[in-house]
Amino acid sequence: MTSNSPTAALSEAGVSIWLDDLSRERIASGDLVRLIAERDVVGVTTNPTIFAGALSKGERYAEQVQALAAAGADVDTAVFEITTDDVRDAADVFRPVFDRSGGFDGRVSIEVAPGLARDTAGTIAEAKTLWAKVDRPNAMIKIPATVEGLDAITAAIGAGISVNVTLIFSLDRYRQVIAAYLAGLEQAKAAGIDLSTIHSVASFFVSRVDTEIDKRLTAIGTDDALALKSKAGVANARLAYELFEQEFAGEQAAALLASGANRQRPLWASTGVKDPSLPDTLYVTELVAPGVVNTMPEKTLEATFDHGVITGDTVTTAYASAGEVLDALAGVGVDYDDVTLVLENEGVDKFIVSWNELLDTVRAALESAR
Repeated sequence: MTSNSPTAALSEAGVSIWLDDLSRERIASGDLVRLIAERDVVGVTTNPTIFAGALSKGERYAEQVQALAAAGADVDTAVFEITTDDVRDAADVFRPVFDRSGGFDGRVSIEVAPGLARDTAGTIAEAKTLWAKVDRPNAMIKIPATVEGLDAITAAIGAGISVNVTLIFSLDRYRQVIAAYLAGLEQAKAAGIDLSTIHSVASFFVSRVDTEIDKRLTAIGTDDALALKSKAGVANARLAYELFEQEFAGEQAAALLASGANRQRPLWASTGVKDPSLPDTLYVTELVAPGVVNTMPEKTLEATFDHGVITGDTVTTAYASAGEVLDALAGVGVDYDDVTLVLENEGVDKFIVSWNELLDTVRAALESAR
């Protein structure tokens, strides 16, 4: 750990820093090892957008693409092989972190195909296939928190698979995600699986909430509405942490924890600041709490390392003010339930678009290699 840096202070405050990016170039060049050593990075998250970007400009994929083309692989098989190879290799890079942290960190996440977001059975099947293919204890399978995803989360956890639940926007859905996790632990326990080997994070999206709500506040246009701009994302996440504390202090959770289970940690996602008028470390410094993960794009990570001001816990003392923000939003006419539904649907759609771009990139590469 780097001494006296803001990222070291963040780690010491109980926040696990994960990088929201992965490419073969990062792995092969030693950049991931550098980020572990110099930026206190202890995990990686990926998504279809990240893989599409990596493949579109990644020369290090050419040799594998040529081999897959020569073997007659179709595009779906090629994408599966390429992405699981990257995740497996990254998991190996992070294995010392995983061992040192007792399995909490050193994690690398890979997402089920976004087209399965409304398909419970398909998600369960793909989660099991990805888990077996990557074959690393420090992998995590990302499953979206759609209604259809909830039963898939339970089934995956019940099968002993570590899960990163993604695309959580609303507090009600987050409560359902925690319930799905606990139900999965009950299934795993009944199956005789060692609960201590199962880990999960719940990815609560931050900046996208501000983007959508600020758009609505601008349209409302009153002084009261405009005064609430850029406050919703942080307030929503803080209330999610309060919910985390409450739910894992409950009777069902306490019994499972006593049997060796782990808490499902909150993970702050979408932490790159979209509004240039805001501090570029806003979704880091304002969301410091013990036992959370903050997954950052590299730009946000570097901004935090350079000038982030870490003052300790900025979450648990702010529950009342966070509640007041959501109440005030309702008061000026912002429909929270509609906002979070729009964001969930948009999130799924954006990942499908990125996935299709990934397929197109790989299809073109296969064709040119044949």
